[in-house]
Amino acid sequence: MPKVGIIFNDMKPAAQEAAALWREKLTVQGCEVHMANGLGGLLGYSSPTRPICHTPVDSLIPPHFDEDMAFAVVLGGDGTVLSAFRQVAPAGIPLLTVNTGHMGFLTEAYLNQLPKAMEQVLAGDYRVEERSMIVVKVCHGENTVWEALCLNEMVLHREPLTSMCHFEVSVGNHAPVDIAADGVIISTPTGSTAYSLSAGGPVITPGVSVTQLIPICPHSLASRGIVFPDSEPVKITAANTDPLVMVVDGNAGSYVMPEDWVATEPSPYPAKFIRLGSPEFFRVLREKLGWGLPHIAKPTSVELP
Repeated sequence: MPKVGIIFNDMKPAAQEAAALWREKLTVQGCEVHMANGLGGLLGYSSPTRPICHTPVDSLIPPHFDEDMAFAVVLGGDGTVLSAFRQVAPAGIPLLTVNTGHMGFLTEAYLNQLPKAMEQVLAGDYRVEERSMIVVKVCHGENTVWEALCLNEMVLHREPLTSMCHFEVSVGNHAPVDIAADGVIISTPTGSTAYSLSAGGPVITPGVSVTQLIPICPHSLASRGIVFPDSEPVKITAANTDPLVMVVDGNAGSYVMPEDWVATEPSPYPAKFIRLGSPEFFRVLREKLGWGLPHIAKPTSVELP
């Protein structure tokens, strides 16, 4: 039987109970089971007074989670899924994502579906869908002082968020552009249904090899979102003299001092989602976000008397 991992949100009793139960069940079936909690992928928020603790992106892999692990199960909500991929993507481990939270946009199954889902995965009856990730870095001169893997988006803004900032953004070898806005978002296709969607960005279907830049409340009618190849690195500097705040996937972040700059680049590690059936992105959009639902009554073909 295979080597299996379980990553769970230890702040949620349902996830804790399910993790303990399935550890026992899988062990009885002969699997080698290793446990980790989602906190291992949370990098925290550094203090503006420094020092920033630089944690390389490939150093968050939990003990015993390696290339010999067939798959891992994630028990939690979307935040736990984002944290788990930060931990296991460098090891190439595919994840079966199980929702014990609320929205569960990134999850493949609900908790009550886990017995059938586990049976299917153990039988090898599944496919792996790869989603692109980016590496986000805070740099001081030529040195990297903070970095993280990102599946959804990187957000850079001032404190408080309502204060406008002037950003200089360079995409690849193109000429830099100036953006006056409350902040900027660098998003993957997976993150296009998260913060960038709320900020007016487009929905991008998974598998499209692009990244998008979305200004937050720009102070110009000319400042609009832009989509570009995900092979292009991005460099962002700010003209303001106050520290900025950078948040990655909503659960990791760093202060960015005036002399620092932020860089994003393609990650060599994709996020590997276990799919139990053919991926239906439009169905998920409809069920989770209400995309495409009718807003008016449709004509009926029944003749009225």
